[in-house]
Amino acid sequence: MTNNSIQKNIFKAYDIRGIVKDSFTSEAVKLIGRSIGSEALSQNQKSICIGYDGRLSSPEICEALTIGLLSTGINIIHIGLVTTPMLYFSTHTLESKSGIMITGSHNPPEYNGFKIVINNKALTTEEIQRIYQRIIEGKFLSGNGNLTTKNIRSDYLKAIKKNIAIKRPIKIVIDCGNGAAGICSETLFRDLGVTVEGLFTEVDGNFPNHHPDPSNPKNLKDLQNNLAKTDNELGLAFDGDGDRLGVVTKSGEIIYPDRQLLLFSEWVLKENPGATIIFDVKSTRHLFKWINDKGGIPFIWKTGHSLIKAKMSEKKAILAGEMSGHIFFKDKWFGFDDGLYAGARLLEILSNFANPSAILEALPKGFSTPELNINLKEGEQHALIKKMQDDAIFPNALEINKIDGLRIEYHNGFGLMRASNTTPVIVLRFEANTKDNLTLIQEEFKAVLARHIETNKIPF
Repeated sequence: MTNNSIQKNIFKAYDIRGIVKDSFTSEAVKLIGRSIGSEALSQNQKSICIGYDGRLSSPEICEALTIGLLSTGINIIHIGLVTTPMLYFSTHTLESKSGIMITGSHNPPEYNGFKIVINNKALTTEEIQRIYQRIIEGKFLSGNGNLTTKNIRSDYLKAIKKNIAIKRPIKIVIDCGNGAAGICSETLFRDLGVTVEGLFTEVDGNFPNHHPDPSNPKNLKDLQNNLAKTDNELGLAFDGDGDRLGVVTKSGEIIYPDRQLLLFSEWVLKENPGATIIFDVKSTRHLFKWINDKGGIPFIWKTGHSLIKAKMSEKKAILAGEMSGHIFFKDKWFGFDDGLYAGARLLEILSNFANPSAILEALPKGFSTPELNINLKEGEQHALIKKMQDDAIFPNALEINKIDGLRIEYHNGFGLMRASNTTPVIVLRFEANTKDNLTLIQEEFKAVLARHIETNKIPF
């Protein structure tokens, strides 16, 4: 096994991820295991938890990772097939403060990867590059670690149930998209006193029904169809590794995560006045005024679960959210992103009302787009965004924010373009107070993009 078998491009901004048997081979995984084990031991971590999602490649990846880790002398607590939040939960409740989740998240089935926590800190860009650098320099510790197994499912469910009080019976339909959330989501909600109909709850890494990514509206059609035909009051959807939440109302309206955060902010601030609440650059501009009006401090930050967690720690924020569906509660939970817990908190709030959908649909909204993507070659997205940050001109801009791509604030809305850190795309999103103003903002962005990209590739 040589260090030449590792490709730098799999070391992303907030995880390690690649195509199985291509950039993400068993040989590469063993090297990564040796590097993570050595890094954890250097931070006085004697053990590390590992779990995996329902992807077909996950058990094989887990075997290779185990070999690499044990060779450093670190002990492994193997928690088996779990959601990513369950892995995070294990690092707060077992004897280890470190963990690796084997997951491809919402990427296509051929992908897999690692989300990594060392000493209760989710690794961000700099630390992930340090994992890569350790491999290149061959700085590995040697030893013989021990492997033990632990089933944490009942402890995890018990911790949520202890935290949540549903005020009235409520009927929901959930869509797990054949992802890992299917292992316990129906049990959780039923135990909370909720009537649940489950769609695609069998874990199947082929994802035979639709892709487990609730940020894409087409993946919510099964929920919308169910709600139209049944007496279910609300639909919840989870992504492949269970750390993101999608929400659909009785009428079929999608309540995007930034609007979910409006409701969560209001209720969290009732008990925590003056608290800081963080949201990412893709989120609605309504959050600024809403959080201020409810007595909180709004703070906009970069996209990425580990980047948000690091900023939450720095700002002592008690709630954060991303447009992609990651919601982070620190007031009664541990501060990690957890789709099932966010779903339970949402139901707790909505069970105070006779018509949950009316509460959600009344939240502030403008005319907005979902995430739009421009597909490029690997690495091109970062170079192109950097170039536009340097020289793009937006004549009608009120404010230009460059913390993560280009977010342009206008009097009547905003536009965003940023480089994805997980796939070779430029991500765009737009919001305005009228449809005409939305079109005007998009036209200004199109003029900037057209200098660098063929117009037929621009999705608006």
